[in-house]
Amino acid sequence: MNFEATFEELYPGLFRYCHRLTGDPDLSEDLAQEAFVRLYDRQVEGTDEGLRSWLFRTATHLVRDRYRIGENRRRLLEAHPVEPSGAEPPDETVQRKEEVAHVREALEHMTEREREMLMMRHAGFSYREIAEAVDVAASSVGTLLARAERNFASIYRPPGENG
Repeated sequence: MNFEATFEELYPGLFRYCHRLTGDPDLSEDLAQEAFVRLYDRQVEGTDEGLRSWLFRTATHLVRDRYRIGENRRRLLEAHPVEPSGAEPPDETVQRKEEVAHVREALEHMTEREREMLMMRHAGFSYREIAEAVDVAASSVGTLLARAERNFASIYRPPGENG
């Protein structure tokens, strides 16, 4: 596959497709470029029709993912509105930073899949969305999340607790 030739031939149509889906030219450019980056990184091979199909399918998934992220962010902000407030007291800032460091440390001792699943669930993703992202059956997500949560609980030590 000649990547440059494929890019020159398929990018304009892919950009137009993304623009029709999103209505945002800047986002469309980002999504079309991301689809090509994935094509290049994964060294996808095939016929011209196969590559075109792969790129458009990938772009469709990228648009859906971007929409889901936006929807999840919107839902979270509606549930927990951000209200302007004064500066956080220094002791609370230190305590929060310590807790974040301990959480990150615990997450580092977990498998990548467990980390991803916990982070996605915490961000408001549905079981179906998590299943698609980590490539497992949707019916397995509950069990896998429960295991990941138990694993996290066994590793995590809150700040100030000796372990």
